[in-house]
Amino acid sequence: MQGKFISLLLIFIIALTPCSSRSVPFSMRISCGARENVHTPPTNTLWFKDFAYTGGIPYNATWPSFITPRLKTLRYFPLSTGPENCYNLDRVPNGHYSVRIFFGLVSDPNFENEPLFDVSVEGTLIYSLASGWSNHDDEQVFAEALVYLTDRSVSLCFHSTGHGDPAVLSLEILQVDNKAYNFGPESSQGIILRTVKRLSCGAGKPKFDVDYSGDLWGGDRFWNPITTFGQGSDSAISTENGIKGSSISPNFYPEALYQTALRSTDRKPDLDYTLDVDANKNYSVWLHFAEIDPSVTGEGQRVFDISINGDVAFKDVDIVKMSGDRYSAIVLNKTIAVNGRTLTITLHPTRGSNVIINAIEVFEVIVAESKTFTDEVRALQTLKSGLQLPLRFGWNGDPCVPQQHPWSGADCQFDDQRSRWVIDGLGLGNQGLRGFLPKDISKLRHLQNLNLSGNSIRGGIPSSLGTIAGLEKLDLSYNFFNGSIPESLGQLSSLQILNLNGNSLSGQVPAALGGRLLHRASFNFTDNAGLCGIPGLRPCGPHLSTAGEIGVGVGVFIVFLLIVICSMCWWKRRQNILRAQRIAARDAPYAKARTHFARDVQLVRHHGHDQTRTAAENGPSLLS
Repeated sequence: MQGKFISLLLIFIIALTPCSSRSVPFSMRISCGARENVHTPPTNTLWFKDFAYTGGIPYNATWPSFITPRLKTLRYFPLSTGPENCYNLDRVPNGHYSVRIFFGLVSDPNFENEPLFDVSVEGTLIYSLASGWSNHDDEQVFAEALVYLTDRSVSLCFHSTGHGDPAVLSLEILQVDNKAYNFGPESSQGIILRTVKRLSCGAGKPKFDVDYSGDLWGGDRFWNPITTFGQGSDSAISTENGIKGSSISPNFYPEALYQTALRSTDRKPDLDYTLDVDANKNYSVWLHFAEIDPSVTGEGQRVFDISINGDVAFKDVDIVKMSGDRYSAIVLNKTIAVNGRTLTITLHPTRGSNVIINAIEVFEVIVAESKTFTDEVRALQTLKSGLQLPLRFGWNGDPCVPQQHPWSGADCQFDDQRSRWVIDGLGLGNQGLRGFLPKDISKLRHLQNLNLSGNSIRGGIPSSLGTIAGLEKLDLSYNFFNGSIPESLGQLSSLQILNLNGNSLSGQVPAALGGRLLHRASFNFTDNAGLCGIPGLRPCGPHLSTAGEIGVGVGVFIVFLLIVICSMCWWKRRQNILRAQRIAARDAPYAKARTHFARDVQLVRHHGHDQTRTAAENGPSLLS
C-alpha cells in the first residue's frame, strides 16, 4: 500500500515537472520621467523609475487614451538635445521579446498637443506616428514589435521629424517564447514583426492578456474589441465553456480570447474585414477559430474558404475537423505582400449557412537593419565626448540606422561581405568643436575622409591616425593643434589631401610626407610658425630642448645687460675726460704766466751761481 502511494506520488510529481520547471519570463517596465518606482491598478503592475537611463526632460503627463497605463509622468526630448534620443537598456537576457512603447502628451498648454515622430528598435524603424493618433483608443497610442535581442541589451530611439518634441510615457520589454509567431522559413532573428492590429471578435471591452489571466509568456498583448464588421453583417456570440488547446506553446493565447466570436448572418453569409495598411509591404495574418456556436455539433456542418485581398489563402476550413472537437482552438497563419493600401479578409461559406471567427492579428513584416560595427560606434561616442560635440548633434543610438535617420556629420557605407555598416567619412568642419582629438579615432578603420577644420580643437595630433590605411583626405586646418606632426602620417599611402595649416605645430615635417609632395599630393603646412624642413617653410636648425631655449634666452639677456653696463661706464668716463678738458682750457692763461715766472726765477738763480763760482775760483781781489 505504501509502495503504491509512493509510486502514485512520483507519477504526480513527474506530471507536474514540465510546468513547474518553466522559468518566469524576463520583464522590464519603465515609467518614463518617474523618480521612484510605481505600481498601477488594477493588477498592481510594477513600473521602474527611469532615472539615469536617458536624456530628455521629465514632465507631468496627460493620457491620450483610456488604455494608456495610469502613469503620471513622461519624458520628452526637445530638438535642442538632438534629433535622435534613445533609451539604451543593458543586462537584458538574449531572447525573443515583445517591446511596447506608449506615447504621452505633455501636460502644458504651451506645448504642441500632438507630437509626430519616428520610433526605432535596435536600429530598425518600426513606426511613424500619424496625425490624429492621440484621438484613438487602439494600437495608434503605442508602438509594439516582436524582436530578437542578441547582445544583452536593447536600444529604443525616438527620431524628431520637426513636428513637436517626442514624448514617451512608458516602455515594456517582455520576453516571449523563442518560437512565438514563427510564420515559416522566412521567420528568423533578422525579422521584426510590428503589431498593426489585434482584434477580439465579439468582445465588449479592450483587454490585455493580464486582464484575461493569460500566461506571462504571451507578452501581455492588447486585444481591441470589435462587436461587428459592418451593420447587419454579423452578430456576436459567446460561451462560458472551457476552450482546449488555447494557452499552449509557443504563443500562449488566453483562453477567454476564444470564448467570444462574430458569426455571419443568413442575410449576409460572408464576413469581410478591411484594414488600412501601408502599401508595398509584407504582412503576416493570424486568424483564430474555435467552434463555440451551439448549432454546430460536428464535422462538416460549417466549412468555408478564407481569402486575403481576393486570393484564396485557406480552402475548405472545417474548425471542428481541424481542431479535433468543438470548443477547441486553432490558429491559421498566412504571410502576403500587399501592393495597395488595404488588406481585406473574407470568409465565404461553402457548406453551412454562415461563418465564424474569434480573433484576428495582423503584423507588418520588417527586415531588421544590419547594425554598425560596435567598435566604430564606441569610437564615435568617445569622439563625441573628446570633441565636446554640441547637444544639437544628438549622436545617440546607431550612427547609420535607421537609414532614414543617420547621424549628422557621419557618412556610412555598407560592407556586403560582413553585412555591417561602417563609417567612411566624418564632416564636422566649422561646428564649434572644442576639447581634443582622442586616439580612439583609429578605431574608425574604414575612414576615408576626415574634416575637422575651422574648430577650436587643442592638443596634439594622435599618432594613431597613421593606422587608418584607407584615409584619403585629412583636414585639421584652423584649429589649435600643437606639438609635432606624427611620423606615422607618412605611412598613409592613400593620403591625397592633407591640410594642417593654421595651427600651432612645430618641428620638422616628416620626411615621408615631404616626399609625397612629388607625387601630386596636396599638402598644406602654412601658418605654423614652428614647422620647418620642406620648401616653403624655414630650414630646420639644431633642435634645442625647452630648457636649452630658456638657457639661450637667459644668456642673451645677460650679454645684453653687460653691453648696457659697459656702455654706461664708457659714457661716464668720456664725460669725465671732456669735463677735465674744459677745465684745462679755462685755466690756460694763468697757468702760462706762472710758467714764465718760474722759468725766469730759475734763470736768475742759475746766473748768480755762475758768478759766485767764478770769484771763488779766481781768489780774493787784491787792493792796491
